[in-house]
Amino acid sequence: MLTKKQYELLSFIDQRLRDSGVPPSFDEMKDALNLKSKSGIHRLITGLEERGFIRRLPHRARALEILKMPENHRGSGGDRKKFTPNVIDGGFKGALAKAGTSGPDATSLPLLGRIAAGTPIEALRDPSRNIDVPPIMVGKGEHYALEIDGDSMIDAGIHDGDTVIIERCNSADNGTIVVALVDGNEVTLKRLRKKGNTIALEPANKTYETRIFGPDRVEVQGKLVGLLRTY
Repeated sequence: MLTKKQYELLSFIDQRLRDSGVPPSFDEMKDALNLKSKSGIHRLITGLEERGFIRRLPHRARALEILKMPENHRGSGGDRKKFTPNVIDGGFKGALAKAGTSGPDATSLPLLGRIAAGTPIEALRDPSRNIDVPPIMVGKGEHYALEIDGDSMIDAGIHDGDTVIIERCNSADNGTIVVALVDGNEVTLKRLRKKGNTIALEPANKTYETRIFGPDRVEVQGKLVGLLRTY
């Protein structure tokens, strides 16, 4: 049986994963539960992990997987979409082996250049560059890859030098991490927030400010679906 706070935290993590596919930060969890310090969140997460409700994924910042929900949880059971982080770490040859595929079976995606996860920069477009990824990282639709330049999304587990896999689209739900084109020439990776007649591009690093725009100034060019990291 879970305590009230454990249940509240598990429900909050579950909702965030279903909304955006990315676990909340410890600060977001602390604020959501009205706790004074992150140490309380650490204790709650440890308790949930010991009871088999969640699992912390090693070697990745802020990566949580929900293994089960309480039987009385609304939306639990077959109608709940389980979140599995779509992240490949380490050298790509090893990643292919872990994914159960080999090089010739890989999916080739265009690598369009470096995108700022800090201050927006113009995307570098070089159609001659490609990157091979395991087929499990891409679904239906058109995909492309970008290299991350900056640290403004680090609390979402996206680091400087990472390669992100993007599904091309022109709209996204609130809370989704997207590639956004600002004013026709600046491209950035941020979390999308819509409120009324404004669009906010929200970083995942407290040292950066959220930028607010009118709807005519921001064009969604894709959403994050995967990530590659080489050490």
